[in-house]
Amino acid sequence: MKYRQLGNSGLRVSTFTLGTATFGNTDPAGWSCIDLPQARRQIDRCLDAGVNVIDTADAYAEGRSEEIIGEALGARRDSVVLSTKVRFPVGAGPNDAGLSRHHILRAIEASLRRLRTDHVDIYHVHEWDGRVPLEETLQALDSLVQSGKVRYLGVSNYAGWQLMKALSVSDLHGYQRFVSNQVYYSLESRDAEYELLPLSVDQGLGVMAWSPLAGGLLTGKYRRDRQPEQGRHVGGSSEPPIRDRDRLYDTVEALVRIADARGVLPAQVALAYLLTRPAVSSLVVGARNEDQLAETLQAGEIELEPDELHFLDRVSAPELIYPHWHQDAIPAEFRGASDKVLHPDR
Repeated sequence: MKYRQLGNSGLRVSTFTLGTATFGNTDPAGWSCIDLPQARRQIDRCLDAGVNVIDTADAYAEGRSEEIIGEALGARRDSVVLSTKVRFPVGAGPNDAGLSRHHILRAIEASLRRLRTDHVDIYHVHEWDGRVPLEETLQALDSLVQSGKVRYLGVSNYAGWQLMKALSVSDLHGYQRFVSNQVYYSLESRDAEYELLPLSVDQGLGVMAWSPLAGGLLTGKYRRDRQPEQGRHVGGSSEPPIRDRDRLYDTVEALVRIADARGVLPAQVALAYLLTRPAVSSLVVGARNEDQLAETLQAGEIELEPDELHFLDRVSAPELIYPHWHQDAIPAEFRGASDKVLHPDR
């Protein structure tokens, strides 16, 4: 297992993070399908492989995901970096969601209780809340760091302007900054390269990519001429959405071609590609069984050749929206490191 700095922080994280949205056993036939014994086995396998980050959220399986992690870790709590999140509804009350001071302070206490710990290593805000002043949200988060209940702060699912505004407010008031940026990023959708990855490079945030296999779309099971009998997208799931099926299938064909030549799996190639991208610190991966998890973790051993990376770059390249198509004409000597995320030297 390899380890990377989480942005400009001093925290070192494994290149793979165990994602636990499937933990809970509240829906055995659906998304939250992993019970406590299965979770224990997955955590054991990850720890044995060197994974040191476990990611969850208070809203996963109505808090059951956090409970299972707390039960499964037990005395091994200090051997991992625990990440959880706040924002989504955890009840029916008017203050049971959002990023108000009221909700954040209540939510962290509930998460700590479920996780059976006295602190969270990374606390992510799970989504933007446009109703609450940023000063209120960020002051509440800063107080959690000052009290020792949270070590580092992270953000997830923000737009570029929202994240930059939040960082500016933190700088203005001397609050703790976000050091982690958890985003949807995969070869199926490289939208994060428009603003979020360049911003992360420029501002020193470490990117934690969630759903790096696009909900299974990049495993090789979904092809132009065949579809699996089971899978998230077979049931009509719209997350992540598929906006360009032709580009998706072209990308899958490229993954299959490279994987076949190497004797590995298409999913492993897709993950290995993301680990070469700027600002990416860790890939948040989940699995429905231990074999699938073991295959995923093996992707960290694959080092793609420049021609393979270029092939995948070309076939999956996002359309340049404004102002990026206009900026694409800027001479290379005027580009900084953040510009080169979307406009690499040619």
